[in-house]
Amino acid sequence: MAYWRQACSSVAERCSYSADAGGSIPSAPIHLSVASLQLPVLLGLLALAGCAETPSVTSAPAPSTEVASQYVIGPGDKLEIFVYGADKLSEPDLPVRPDGRISVPLVSDLMAAGKTPTQLQDEIAEKLKKYVQNPVVTVMVKSFEGPLDRQVRVIGEAVDPQAIPFRENMSVLDVMIATKGLTKYAAGNRAVIVRRMGNKEERIPVHLSDLIHDGDISQNMMMKPGDTLIIPQSYF
Repeated sequence: MAYWRQACSSVAERCSYSADAGGSIPSAPIHLSVASLQLPVLLGLLALAGCAETPSVTSAPAPSTEVASQYVIGPGDKLEIFVYGADKLSEPDLPVRPDGRISVPLVSDLMAAGKTPTQLQDEIAEKLKKYVQNPVVTVMVKSFEGPLDRQVRVIGEAVDPQAIPFRENMSVLDVMIATKGLTKYAAGNRAVIVRRMGNKEERIPVHLSDLIHDGDISQNMMMKPGDTLIIPQSYF
């Protein structure tokens, strides 16, 4: 940098003339060799490049990924419990009792309702350690009912009224497909969704006839666990 400042200072001194004095730039050549300026110029350019502000690069935020909630076992579900290398301890078709419990060989009255399959298999494996060395247990849900507070109930003038296990992003149209649509006596446009919010009850009107017959997608509302869809009968 010292060489660069010295060279620039020399050039400035030779080229500076007062405007008031009517000075002009001298025609005499400036005896500066390219070699003498090459190193200072390079150093100066490097210094300027180092002083330049480097724009900060902000990485784009990773897209949020919604993690699907795991299935929770409920009364009425049918489970398959497989114990690796111990066929006599396995259960190919085990129903969950109305009280939410199950019984398997060597493990009786185990609470299954309210747990995920992974939680249940870990608990069974822990209890089997008394009898089996390093047991490997797998729990699979063969048929689904789900806990009561995770069901959607349909009553009234549906072709097949029933309780449906809730799943993520379930809509009114999904519910109507599962219940095979409306009967010919249904007053579809007077249907309501009854939803409990804590100690309060909310009643949400839904025009099922407009949704099913006219394709009014605005009536395709999202369902929530524990909702009850009531479809009244028409007057005529």
